Amino acid sequence: MKLTAELSLYPLQDEYIPVIDAIIADLNTQMALKVQTNAMSTQISGDYDSVFSAIQAVLAHSVERFGRQVLVCKFIADDLL
Repeated sequence: MKLTAELSLYPLQDEYIPVIDAIIADLNTQMALKVQTNAMSTQISGDYDSVFSAIQAVLAHSVERFGRQVLVCKFIADDLL
C-alpha cells in the first residue's frame, strides 16, 4: 500500500531553523521516498512501511541531536506526490 505523510516539526527551542533543516536533510537521504518541502510542511510518499520507518528514524535522530520537539503528522493512504 502507498502512503503519503505531511510532517510539521516544532522544535522547542529558540534556534529552531537548524533543527528543521536537519530533519528535512535526513528525509532527503531516504531513497525509497519522494520528498517535497514547502513553507509550512514536508510531504513524504512511498511504501507504507518505508514512510513509517523513515519517520521513526529521523525523529529519533533529531531528538537525540536537538532535544525536545513536536512532530505533527497527517496521513493519507495514497501516493500524492
